[in-house]
Amino acid sequence: MKRKNKRKEGMSSRQVMIGLVVAGALLVALALVIPGINSTPQVTGVVTPTTVLRQNVDGLTIGDPNAPVRIDVFEDFQCPACKRFTEEVESRVLTELVESGQAYYVFHNYAFLDRSSTTKESQRAALASLCANEQGKFWEYHDTLFANWNGENQGAFKDSRLVDFATVLGLDADAFEACMNEGRYVEDVQASFRLGNEMGVQGTPSVFVNGTIIKPGYIPSFDDIAAAVKAAQP
Repeated sequence: MKRKNKRKEGMSSRQVMIGLVVAGALLVALALVIPGINSTPQVTGVVTPTTVLRQNVDGLTIGDPNAPVRIDVFEDFQCPACKRFTEEVESRVLTELVESGQAYYVFHNYAFLDRSSTTKESQRAALASLCANEQGKFWEYHDTLFANWNGENQGAFKDSRLVDFATVLGLDADAFEACMNEGRYVEDVQASFRLGNEMGVQGTPSVFVNGTIIKPGYIPSFDDIAAAVKAAQP
């Protein structure tokens, strides 16, 4: 009996040791795997918008370039009316008019709300959106900018925050910051502004359907845009 008990005790000890080794191995594996699962960098104070699925995206455009109708939208990322347009109108335009092949959607930066400011947050945000576009995430960055708006020239879009947004989106932050510091797309931002002036932009958001402005001075509703698209059909 004593031998059997000793044998059982020996077996139990070995089982405990094996269990501890296995548990240790699992902990090591989890330590290696978990960082990969949660690979999105955490940055304090950045609002992460709800993911919006957009089809047939090419840079700042969405949809079929051969569609019979073209919708041009001019916005300033510091514009509260643009934030409202993006959140309440744009999604329906994309879903019901662009994805159906009726229209082609083109975004333009119209950075003007910092003309009397030294921080130039409208221009810096516009530039940042194009640096994000360089890495294939213009629209994700576009949504993040609007989600984190908290007033005009109040520091929401200072350079350090713009880099934070890029980091949260998983962009190459070093490449993004180099793009910003270089001012790589300053001329593009300025050219977009000049185009808006030539087309008759009177404020933001300004929406054009086949070159004709819709509801100047107001935020056009989905119904306004849909009616204009229908009227412009060949």
